[in-house]
Amino acid sequence: MTPLDLVSSPLPSSKKTKIPLLPMSTGDVAAVAGAGESDALLPSVENAYESSEKISIAISDDDETDADSVPSFSWRKLWLFTGPGFLMSIAFLDPGNLEGDLQAGAVAGYSLLWLLLWATAMGLLIQLLSARLGVATGKHLAELCREEYKGWAGVALWIMTELALIGADIQEVIGSAIAIKVLSRGVLPLWAGVVITASDCFIFLFLENYGVRKLEAAFAVLIGTMAFSFAWMFGKTKPSGTELLLGILIPKLSSKTIRQAVGVVGCVIMPHNVFLHSALVQSRKIDINKKSRVQEALNYYSIESTIALIISFMINLFVTTVFAKGFFGSKEADNIGLENAGQFLQSKYGGGLFPILYIWGVGLLAAGQSSTITGTYAGQFIMGGFLNLPLKKWLRALITRSFAIIPTIIVALFFDTSNAALDVLNEWLNVLQSVQIPFALIPLLTLVSKEEVMGVFKIGHVMKMVTWTVAALLIIINGYLLLEFFSSEVHSILVGSIVCVAITLYVAFIVYLIMHGQGLSSQNLAAGFKRFVGSEN
Repeated sequence: MTPLDLVSSPLPSSKKTKIPLLPMSTGDVAAVAGAGESDALLPSVENAYESSEKISIAISDDDETDADSVPSFSWRKLWLFTGPGFLMSIAFLDPGNLEGDLQAGAVAGYSLLWLLLWATAMGLLIQLLSARLGVATGKHLAELCREEYKGWAGVALWIMTELALIGADIQEVIGSAIAIKVLSRGVLPLWAGVVITASDCFIFLFLENYGVRKLEAAFAVLIGTMAFSFAWMFGKTKPSGTELLLGILIPKLSSKTIRQAVGVVGCVIMPHNVFLHSALVQSRKIDINKKSRVQEALNYYSIESTIALIISFMINLFVTTVFAKGFFGSKEADNIGLENAGQFLQSKYGGGLFPILYIWGVGLLAAGQSSTITGTYAGQFIMGGFLNLPLKKWLRALITRSFAIIPTIIVALFFDTSNAALDVLNEWLNVLQSVQIPFALIPLLTLVSKEEVMGVFKIGHVMKMVTWTVAALLIIINGYLLLEFFSSEVHSILVGSIVCVAITLYVAFIVYLIMHGQGLSSQNLAAGFKRFVGSEN
């Protein structure tokens, strides 16, 4: 029996033994199976999708008869598998990314386009690993983290992930609210835009009732709206094609553009998106007991995810080059943000039949609305996976949305005073998300490397080295962002001491997760962690 068989095999039912109503790991399930349990007494398991919600893929007789080999490529099958990758790609197009794009273009011109390309490639690698985990195990990352990390470590991971989601959601909701403010000519203030954006939770629930494909189609429309809007801006402003190609092909980095470069890379990995993609791929019916079916699914998901991120790269490219053409080297370059970008574009390129201010607003609104809905989606999977709570989807979505909307309304009322205030808020939110990146990457890489979790689909030694190198690079880059931020913001000794203690605990937890992935016992790691913290205090 393979590890995959062990994960998916049904439990026998004979004797009735009391089972604690706690999350169980794969090993716990196996132990229960050995003892013999009643199915009725087993704790309910949170599934990403119910069987009735999943899309059937088998469409030919060969699929049913030849189970040992991977079926040949089919355009129709690719169409059926298309969807999860595009929902995942929205995190690469959220308002936070767009702000990073416009600031990179305005300050660094075309010089960071090569970094945008390679950052997107690194993001694709991480997301493909997330899809691999979800397909091969039939579980998403939050579920597997609950099984892998027991006690305080699992709780800490859940809290960190929720904080990252809240930070991303605030940025996305604020971005959508800014777009509403732009399109209403300032009639609707920021807080009103936040309230309107909050309604996306109910739109999401409404669409979800009509099936996964309807929801995916709605997101395709929003991505198409972004692509059309920013491509129109690209055509109107006519950036230099030569400089664009040189920016992509020739790496260039100066001391003046370090901050923008870090921002470009830091926006690529969104912790909640890593969790989301591992759940989205389970929307298709895949028999994880058949190696050929799992491999087929991985092949199609790799193709559609690559296509989705190529499109997202092009959209980010349009935004970066538009602002590079219009504002690089100008006195306004350092002052451009999401809220005033439309006014700067309008003053630079004028009105016309379709004023560029409103084209920008439409694209930003599509980015904000799509990313807030996927944030709600991710929140459901994260809460359900870590806590294994048998809540109805609408209730879980409402709770998830409340986590972000309530603080966002407070933020909107407090920061709707100046562009500088919103810029400060955005910096703090970027720091909040950067802090959480290791707590998505390290568990992901740990799990996809374990044979007892992945079976024959665990990653090999070469891929392991590549992915850990990428993860280390991303963590170091975000560490630089954190160091720069705190060095400029922390001035008092008391606050500095608190930050030092927090950083010590933070690094210790990262070390714990890495060492846990190397197979050391939980007891030894926990004891070492407590001794380390105690010595610092």
